[in-house]
Amino acid sequence: MTSPSVEGVAAAGAHANPTPSEYITHHLGHLSNKHQDFVVDFSVVNMDTVFWSVLMGVLGCLFMFMAARKATSGVPGRFQAAVEMLVEMVEDQSKSIVHGDRSFIAPLALTVFVWVALMNSLDFLPVDMFSALFGLLGVEHIFPYHRVVPTADLNGTIGISLGVLVLMLYYGIKIKGVGGFIHELFAAPFGIYMAPFNLLLNIIEYAAKMVSLGMRLFGNMYAGELLFLLIALLGSTATAFGFIGHVIAGSIWAIFHILIVFLQAFIFMMLTLVYIGQAHEGH
Repeated sequence: MTSPSVEGVAAAGAHANPTPSEYITHHLGHLSNKHQDFVVDFSVVNMDTVFWSVLMGVLGCLFMFMAARKATSGVPGRFQAAVEMLVEMVEDQSKSIVHGDRSFIAPLALTVFVWVALMNSLDFLPVDMFSALFGLLGVEHIFPYHRVVPTADLNGTIGISLGVLVLMLYYGIKIKGVGGFIHELFAAPFGIYMAPFNLLLNIIEYAAKMVSLGMRLFGNMYAGELLFLLIALLGSTATAFGFIGHVIAGSIWAIFHILIVFLQAFIFMMLTLVYIGQAHEGH
């Protein structure tokens, strides 16, 4: 996917009714430090992705802090009960997957779930909300693009999966020692006599885990965002059928998307636990 140039957006905005292609292309652009030519380009900083990722991380920390502050030993309220169910679910999953010290891993899994769920939930915001807001404030020239969902940006999801890869390597070295970890890289799974092949295979395995983890989350959220844009285009048709179809389709997809939002957060958390659990075990 290529993002449109600023001049292209300005030209599109000059039309009273931009074409569906112009509308979708504009909404899929990022507020970046330079022109973006590829879906993933690590030389580009997507400032909207960074902003919303950090904001959701801060809100997630505040959410859990409030839950801890309001926790009581008596009959829990709805908020406390929901948080306790979530914590218990994560603890049970981490206990069944990771065999070892979970004093850091269980809170990590909880953080991953809450953070990814909050970032995914931004997809429920109206697709044209920020464009309209920037237009009312007269700052649309400063923010020619703005994508709200960080997990619909491959740069963002690959960044998170890189963090998981670092944890996999860290626990692999911590549990097995430097010598044991290096020996496993060269000796597993076919024995030390196949060392070059083993090393290549293990490198590919680590890379595949990292890429697939980020791509899975990105693909689902990107598809969901694209469907919301297509539904918004349906509502722009100057017919009663288009408007009714927009309302019905938008409502149905939003309800179904609730499942996708939390399911993808759960899958990302579970795969994080699985990969860290594998780092605790030898081949």
